Amino acid sequence: MKNSIIFLASILFLTLTILSGCQSSATKVENAEDKVQDAKNDLADSQRNLYAIRLDTISNYEQFKIEAEKILIAQEKNIAEFKARIAKEKKENRADYEKQLLMLEDKNSDLKKKLADLKDDGQNKWISFKAEFNRDIDELGKAFKDLTVENI
Repeated sequence: MKNSIIFLASILFLTLTILSGCQSSATKVENAEDKVQDAKNDLADSQRNLYAIRLDTISNYEQFKIEAEKILIAQEKNIAEFKARIAKEKKENRADYEKQLLMLEDKNSDLKKKLADLKDDGQNKWISFKAEFNRDIDELGKAFKDLTVENI
């Protein structure tokens, strides 16, 4: 009898331990809903951050494009002014200057075309394009400056 009471008490204790350790279906559903809601909030935050980054990139792109167009227009104006100045030069010098100016005009128009053809292909491509374009603009400006210094 003593063994049966201990056995029943052990079974009862084990059953109560198992039942108290288990979650009810409603609790499991609530926990799952909370996790889903947290995941949705995290996704919404990530999407807002991505949108903000894209807006920054777009505004940087637009600002860069406007500045680059201003520089290219200024280069065209400088080339036109230099053409007017070399019209007074000797024929031999004028031919050489016109040849060099034609190369500068081609570079300028190529840069305009590159800028117009630029598409949003991601941040890495934008950074590399910007660096390459700035380098090309600087080279064009230096080439024009070297050409005009020779004239003086």
